Amino acid sequence: MVRSLWTGASGMIGQQANIDTISNNLANVNTTGFKKVRADFEDLLYQTVRIAGTPATEDTVTPVGIQMGHGVKQAASQRIFTQGSLQATDNVSDIALMGEGFFRIQLYDGSYAYTRDGAFKIDSDGRLVTSNGYWVLPDIVMPNEFLPRTVNITKTGAVSVKVPGNDEEIPVGQIELYRFPNPVGLTSIGENLFKVSEASGESIPGRPGYDGMGTTEQKFLEMSNVSVVSEMVGLIVAQRAYEFNSRTIQTSDNMLGTATSLKR
Repeated sequence: MVRSLWTGASGMIGQQANIDTISNNLANVNTTGFKKVRADFEDLLYQTVRIAGTPATEDTVTPVGIQMGHGVKQAASQRIFTQGSLQATDNVSDIALMGEGFFRIQLYDGSYAYTRDGAFKIDSDGRLVTSNGYWVLPDIVMPNEFLPRTVNITKTGAVSVKVPGNDEEIPVGQIELYRFPNPVGLTSIGENLFKVSEASGESIPGRPGYDGMGTTEQKFLEMSNVSVVSEMVGLIVAQRAYEFNSRTIQTSDNMLGTATSLKR
């Protein structure tokens, strides 16, 4: 009976982790490029009371054994990299990715990070940067006195712009994308950024639209892939599961109370 107390407690802890995951998904429902996370669970060790196949008589064996479970634990938090919907913005520096790939970002310490958030800006030096001022790599720097509304980014990532006195577009850079053998192994560091880990594998560079890479869509942003309806259903299921586990603890407590009241 004591086992059931701890089993119910493990279920409550597991469902609390599930609710925490769902709440983070819902909190980021409008975060550009956000990818939802799914909490995965697995059962704990089993106590084997009787092994299946144990001899019952000289000529027969037991067809099934007896195993007592000890509850549940969280096995992983898996990020789901499905395509988010695109939203038109009419902002020339906004870039959405349609398909595989990440943008490469250089952080202040010189290290690299990767993102699906294409809400880029053009700083005072004409450089393409993130909302936090991180450089987009390879460097894309606009020429002096460029006309901001003439910035053009093709589906293959070629960036060009016009300057006063010249009717032709001037090429200023080429956007590169990066993909990974196991993108779910990337480490999230906040600010819509990911870093390479041992599980993700090394980045594989490529041009948009080639070698399995997605295309770049100017004046669009990729929105979160969180489905509010699905998350709300998951929230209801997690809440009920939490209540069921708490009920098993209450029932075990009542049974223990009955046992202790036998002798008065």
